[in-house]
Amino acid sequence: MFAVLKTGGKQYRVQKDDVIRVERLDVKEGDKVKLDEILMVGEAGSAKIGTPVVKGASVTAEVVAQARGPKIIVFKKKRRQNYRRKKGHRQDLTLLRITDIKAA
Repeated sequence: MFAVLKTGGKQYRVQKDDVIRVERLDVKEGDKVKLDEILMVGEAGSAKIGTPVVKGASVTAEVVAQARGPKIIVFKKKRRQNYRRKKGHRQDLTLLRITDIKAA
């Protein structure tokens, strides 16, 4: 069984025991998280698509770790104007292990 869930403005296709990196959730390591915004639930030959979410469906996950993503360099330049700006960014992430998928 698989599910397509939405969190942090992004969509993820998950199965049981998958480990995914999502935008930071305000939870501690080892906690259980219930994700309710499920867009689709399916098995090998069938799928249930929500409008926009599947009512009663949920995904339970365990928080593996709080981490940070790789550094992204943002560099702006305007030629012949002596204009250069350099900034770095690291996104805060939460690693989740999917433990259970419940369809409606």
